[in-house]
Amino acid sequence: MLSDRRPILLANARIIDPSRDLDIVGDLLIADGMIREARKGIGAAGVPEGTETVDCRGKVVAPGLIDMRAFVGEPGAGHRESFASASQAAAAGGVTTIICQPDTSPVIDDPATVDFVLRRARDTAIVHVQPMAALTKGLNGKEMTEIGLLKAAGAVAFTDGARSVTNAQVLRRALTYAREFDALIVHHTEDPDLTGDGVMNEGEFAARLGLLGVPRAAETVMLERDIRLVALTGGRYHAASVTCAESLEVLRRAKDAGLNVTASASINHLTLNENDIGSYRTFFKVSPPLRAEDDRKALVAAVGTGLIDVAMSDHNPQDVETKRLPFAEAAAGAIGLETMLTAGLRLVHNEELALMALLRAMSTRPAELLGIPGGSLRSGAPADVIVVDMDAPWIIDPNELKSKCKNTPFDEARMTGRVVRTIVGGRTVYEFA
Repeated sequence: MLSDRRPILLANARIIDPSRDLDIVGDLLIADGMIREARKGIGAAGVPEGTETVDCRGKVVAPGLIDMRAFVGEPGAGHRESFASASQAAAAGGVTTIICQPDTSPVIDDPATVDFVLRRARDTAIVHVQPMAALTKGLNGKEMTEIGLLKAAGAVAFTDGARSVTNAQVLRRALTYAREFDALIVHHTEDPDLTGDGVMNEGEFAARLGLLGVPRAAETVMLERDIRLVALTGGRYHAASVTCAESLEVLRRAKDAGLNVTASASINHLTLNENDIGSYRTFFKVSPPLRAEDDRKALVAAVGTGLIDVAMSDHNPQDVETKRLPFAEAAAGAIGLETMLTAGLRLVHNEELALMALLRAMSTRPAELLGIPGGSLRSGAPADVIVVDMDAPWIIDPNELKSKCKNTPFDEARMTGRVVRTIVGGRTVYEFA
């Protein structure tokens, strides 16, 4: 890792800035931790003395990614992932800001814990870390947290992580209260009663494997309810992880009605489907479960049109003891910080999704929704920048990934395209040798 903060000129690059729909070949100048300018023909003559010049011919320069849903173990489960290890993985994957989830031990449900997370990350992480705080105390779904105090302490949004708030009155109150602080409510849309003991997508494939299924209705019933509560309260609402085509119809109606509703999809649901589970491969067990190929294609198309606003990693480290079990007993979750972008590039290379749309969903839109710096290469923006070699071939070796846990669904997958440099606040924090 290079720690100096010399000015950097990224020369001869394909510069993509979704915040301006900018796609040009030119140069990007970074100085004093900020982006000075991005245009054609800056050249070495127009830069400060001592500038490091990097020839990026044939490579893409883009805003650093903002991963809107990642579990980091601290506090309480640092053996699964620490801020240090998560940030190393993030930097290698082009993620310059991690949005961590509150389902830790203790739960991030009071200002002191928010402060701990921010301080701990500042001391040990090499990328930015911003916490979401709990929506309800102890993630119990019964009593909402002090949203105003938590936002003042530094929480960027409010969620109960992988738990849904089943009590409609509690969520209604939270949406109403959050509106007064312009706070974003991020909700996991999965009815636990309909999910039951299901472990994969309900359908013919689950029946063949003899596994209990999770119906799509578990998601759409909860999402329909939530949208009605948004209409009732006028709050800002974000669906944490949509997975099926039926949910997209609900989202479209909500947006057409002018409601303040947005949504994410995970890179797993955008690039994988239920058939990847094959013969009970537990690294493909995620929550919500992988759906059918038609659902996957619909999600990708929705990212392309902006109906789905954000693509995130849903990074969820699980150790060997919780994954090397029969499928029904294994923990759900996959790591994704380091592989989110390269997996997304599959969609670009297959011409399913434009690169601009992918980068917008992974950088610009998360910054806009959370009201945080980043996601732009405008002059004066923070210098959180990535350089991507779109054509670099590589095979993912779990042992070389920087996360503490190795539960990647892309084990030994052949990829094309990888991050070769990550710059955070004007400093190079990762460089592919």
